[in-house]
Amino acid sequence: MAATLMAQFRLDGKVALVTGASSGLGLFFATTLAQAGAHVVVAARRREALESLCKEIAQQGGKASAVSLDVTQAASVQACFEDCERVAGVPDVIVNNAGTTVSKPAIDQSEEDWDQVIDANLKGCWQVGTQAARRLIVAQKPGSIINIASILGQRVAANVGPYAISKAGVIQATKVMALEWARYGIRTNALLPGYVRTPINAEFLDSAAGEKLRLRIPSRRFNELSDLSGPLLLLASDAGRAMSGATLAVDSGHLVSGL
Repeated sequence: MAATLMAQFRLDGKVALVTGASSGLGLFFATTLAQAGAHVVVAARRREALESLCKEIAQQGGKASAVSLDVTQAASVQACFEDCERVAGVPDVIVNNAGTTVSKPAIDQSEEDWDQVIDANLKGCWQVGTQAARRLIVAQKPGSIINIASILGQRVAANVGPYAISKAGVIQATKVMALEWARYGIRTNALLPGYVRTPINAEFLDSAAGEKLRLRIPSRRFNELSDLSGPLLLLASDAGRAMSGATLAVDSGHLVSGL
């Protein structure tokens, strides 16, 4: 019984494409999916970092391939999927993770700042998601698209206006995708991480400002990367086969903090 239950979370024989996989959350997502048995195709602009990640996954007994990708360019997105099909096949799981932010007050954000964030986070999510759906439909395969949004898509914080706006758009895009593609067996859900401790932000989270932030979280804790493993595999695998259009917050209760 227990073995059968856990088998639902496995991804053996599946192909998983992870965008923005050269560092941070994307790198962790790729490693997790490989550990669950998927052939992971990692995509980003920094090819050298991807090749290093593929070697690490192989050393752990997994299977990974690297492809180049700039999610803001339609031609690059199309080429990425063509390369993915060539090295592994049409992806069954797509983790739409690539993104960026510019941190400064809204009145100081330039047109270039806006375009940089919106193009990567929202336009990129849309381009990857629609390209994935087209190819799954042609291949007559079911699939799972996981859009990485943020709790800032539902609440707001200062100095990251375009980022919060883009992530709210990702949440609505997820619902559009779920509605239109359910008939093809394509599930689309959004994962909303809270503050996750990574090497990039550890210094801030350990600072006095970070401590004030931690105390506003009901559980009084920041997330660890490992907290995202279970939710990711739920959305990627048959364990979540009845989930589509969902927004799954993984934030240690941050969204329910009192105003």
